[in-house]
This record gives sequence, structure tokens and C-alpha cells, in this order.
Amino acid sequence: MATPLLHDVPASPLISDIALDPALFDPSAITADTRAVNAGILKALGAIPDRWVFPMAVLRALRLEGKGPFPLAPESPYAQVEEIDGAHGPVRLRILTPPAAPKGVYLHIHGGGWSLGSARENDGLNHRFVERTGFAVVSVDYRLAPEQPYPRGPDDCEAAALWLAREGMARFGTDRFAIGGESAGANLAVATLLRLRDKHGLTPFRGANLNAGCYDLALTPSARHWGEAPLVLNTRDIRVFVGHYLREGGDVETPDISPLFGDLKGLPPALFTIGTSDALLDDTLFMAPRWLAAGNPAQLAVYPGGCHVFIGFPGSLADQALARICAFIGGI
Repeated sequence: MATPLLHDVPASPLISDIALDPALFDPSAITADTRAVNAGILKALGAIPDRWVFPMAVLRALRLEGKGPFPLAPESPYAQVEEIDGAHGPVRLRILTPPAAPKGVYLHIHGGGWSLGSARENDGLNHRFVERTGFAVVSVDYRLAPEQPYPRGPDDCEAAALWLAREGMARFGTDRFAIGGESAGANLAVATLLRLRDKHGLTPFRGANLNAGCYDLALTPSARHWGEAPLVLNTRDIRVFVGHYLREGGDVETPDISPLFGDLKGLPPALFTIGTSDALLDDTLFMAPRWLAAGNPAQLAVYPGGCHVFIGFPGSLADQALARICAFIGGI
């Protein structure tokens, strides 16, 4: 039973659609290929005795060498690396520019629990995004915990957003800007929107693409009760990541840390994407209605059986979600 979208509606950021069909959460709605993808992930991660015995720096290096549990995508021929000034020193941006004049610019913030991940590791998805939308992608290599805990990561993302708002038109020939990310990246994307609005009086982004975000670092019920199953992310993983990120302290009810608690008024139209087999399911189910209640257009796309950030794994579910994401961004 393939019912990945809530309704057959145009993928337009002007539509607010967060109605939920209970059938989306029925195990019978999960397709055979999605079950196969999830089984493969559980097998790969279940074979690792305890990845947290390794320092984060070691895990990062292994992933960049292609020795992580999942393949490393080839480098995009569109990519080049630049540095901009930030509060804590230079901030690296990985910029993917299409061959033709960009139709817009997508500020991408990668996931990885504020501790892992990199712009380079997202070349596969970002290259595809460039080709399907005609947008340039600016992916931020923000500082990572535990070596560089909160607020250094969001400070870097803020610097990147301010750079784009200031230099984007001259650099790319367009002011059609979107922002987004996956998991911790979605958290940082919303925090960045709030910082630009509240600290700088700026609202330069026309759309937000928010995929499987963690919006409450005190842990929503689905995160607390997920358990040990290593379907990309489990409860222990989330607690480890939060501990690293807030190593130097921080109130988990501060909107800069947990955007679910923020004043969300005046933010751009958003597309929230989540799978039903994601430990962070509740984060999105709670955040999307708050976005709408604040007066912002919002779409909520729930995909049966999708694991955490399932768009990063091959399969029909990822293809459907990416098509909707690209249509959403293309429509801003």
C-alpha cells in the first residue's frame, strides 16, 4: 500500500496541509522495498558492537574515507569550497553551482547530531537537488561538538545565512533563497531563521525544507521511547548527541536550542518531511502544527515506514519525497 503523501495536492509553499490520515501509521502501509531498506540498515548498524567507544573525530575521519556503515557518494563536479568570516574564525562553505544561471540558492545545513556529518558527505543529495531544481546549494561546514559545542555550530550557520543575505544577489544573480536541512540540520535551520529575524530584523528566506528535525532536545515521546533498535538513530544516540552539543551547558527550553519552544511568527512557508519509523517522528508532528498556528504556511508529508532521514537511502520512498521537496523549493 503506497500512501506516502497526505493528499494529492500541488507541491506549493502556499498550501497549508497538515491533516493526518491514520492509515499512514498502519504497518500495512509500509511497502516491501521500504521494509527491505530498513532491514538492510538494521543489519549494517547492528553489526557494530558500540560505535560510541570511538571518539567523534575518529568516526568523522572514517566516514570521510568511505569507511562508515554506508557508502560515501562521489564528489559533485559542481562543488567548490570557500571560506567566510565567522564569530569563531573561518566558516567553510561547500558551494554547488549549476552550469546555467541559478534559479535560486538553497542554504543547506547537514545533519549528524551536531557532532558528525559534513557538507562533503551530502554531495549525492545536493548534486541531485541542483540538477532537479536549478538552484545553487550552499552547504555549511559548521563547527561540531563535542570539541566545538553550542553555540558555535549555530553561530556558524548564522554567519553563513548573513553572508548569503548580503552577497547572494551579487554572487548568484538571484534573491530566491531557501533554507533547510536534515535532523540536527533542520534544528539549526529553524534556529538560524529565528536568529536572523530577532537579532538582525531579516527574513531573506522564501521557504524552509525541514527533514526529520530534532526540535526538542529534552526529547519528545517518540525519541524517549524508541529504544535500542539501530534504525539510523535510537534513543541512546539522541542522548549522546545532545550531551555532546550541550557539553558547556544550555537550557533545553531555549528556542535557540529547542526551536519547538520558540515564537514562530513571521517565518517562511515550510515543508516538513518525516517517516513513521523515525525516532524523531513526534518532533515533526509537534512542530508542523506550531508553524501553522503561528500564521505560516506549512505542509506535512508523512511517509509510511520511512526511517530517520530516509531520503538518504535508495528506494521508492526516497524518490517520492525528493520529488516533493524539489517541487516545493522550485515553487518558492
